[in-house]
Amino acid sequence: MTTEFAVWTVGADRPGIVAAVTGVLFDMGCNLKDCSMTVLSTHFAMVMRVEGPDGLAPEALQAELAGAEGCAGLSVDVHPADAGVPIVVEGDPYLVSVYGSDHPGIVHKISTVLAENSVNITDVNTRVIGEDDEPVYAMLLEVTVPRHLDPTDLDGALQATAAEVGVEASLHPADADVM
Repeated sequence: MTTEFAVWTVGADRPGIVAAVTGVLFDMGCNLKDCSMTVLSTHFAMVMRVEGPDGLAPEALQAELAGAEGCAGLSVDVHPADAGVPIVVEGDPYLVSVYGSDHPGIVHKISTVLAENSVNITDVNTRVIGEDDEPVYAMLLEVTVPRHLDPTDLDGALQATAAEVGVEASLHPADADVM
C-alpha cells in the first residue's frame, strides 16, 4: 500500500536543488511519479506527485525536506493527493501558441476562451522575447480539447480573441511522440 502526495518547492535558484529534493524523497522510500520544474528569472519552482510508503505522513515528509541541508532556503509544502481522482481529462492533446506585443491581459483573455470551451490547460510557458524597445510576448500552452468540441470552432474563438487583444494565436494537434 502506498500514499500519494503533492509536493511543492519554491526558492532562489542554485545548482543542486533537484538532487537534494529527490535525495530526500529516495531516502524516505518515495517514488517520483510526475514532476514539473522551472526557473523563472532567479526563482526555482518544482511541483511533484510523489508516491510514498504506507504510513508516511505528509508532515514527516515536509519536515525532512525542509530540514535537509541541500533544501535550505526553499519553501516546501506537502499535501496528501487523492489517488482516486483522475488526472487525465478526456480529450485530445493540442498546442496553443500566442505571440504579440507584450501587455497586460494576454494570458487572461486566452485562458478565458479555453475555460469557456471546457478546454483543460495542462502546461503553460511564457517568455518576453525580442528587443527591450519592442518586447514580444510568447506563450505556449499544452491543452486537452474535449472530444465533443470541434477544434476548428475553438481555433476560430481563439483567433477572434487574439485579434481583440492584438496578438496572434494558433491551435495545432500535439505530437503524440513528444512528452
